[in-house]
Amino acid sequence: MYEKFFSKNFIGYKKIGLTSGPEAGIKNVTLEVDLDFNKLKAEAGVHRLVRLSPFNAKKLRHTSFALVEVLPVSKNLAIDISDQDLKIDTYRSSGAGGQHVNKTSSAVRITHLPTGVVATCQSERSQLQNRERAREVLRSRLLEKQKAEAEKTQFGFKTGLSAQWGNQTRSYVLHPYKMVKDEKTGKKYSNAEEILAGKLDKLIPIS
Repeated sequence: MYEKFFSKNFIGYKKIGLTSGPEAGIKNVTLEVDLDFNKLKAEAGVHRLVRLSPFNAKKLRHTSFALVEVLPVSKNLAIDISDQDLKIDTYRSSGAGGQHVNKTSSAVRITHLPTGVVATCQSERSQLQNRERAREVLRSRLLEKQKAEAEKTQFGFKTGLSAQWGNQTRSYVLHPYKMVKDEKTGKKYSNAEEILAGKLDKLIPIS
């Protein structure tokens, strides 16, 4: 949905990390987008999809969830990361990426051991470049985690979300009726299939 939206509006983006699901689809993906952080930050949260499952022979109604994180990209965020706290793994890139990317262990996964926060990158040709990009993503995630913990301490409420019932930011319903509901604004849209195909003009302000 997001990739189609970016392409239709000539917004540059790059897939810098991808983990396939154990059976099908995508477990998680990281995109770097050439769009102001403030225009995308409202997309953060849990997105719920209701449809007739394409993976069920009886075509039963199925509900699935996806957690969307929106983080600012900055190479100079004020947060200290010690190399001793990092576990760095290398592996072969998955998906499209050219012969060089797929035949060498150039993809990088960095785990911040004290927090368990993970960042991956496989978009660059060299392991060194992927390591630097993964560190940037890790730095952004650690800063966001730091901010969330500070808010939790200050205001005394839970700031973290998990991909499950009750936390949804937006719902996309394709069965038994077609509707998209933005839970933050209460607005409803009947063109659910068009929205899932990338028509997010009324949801993401780009002008």
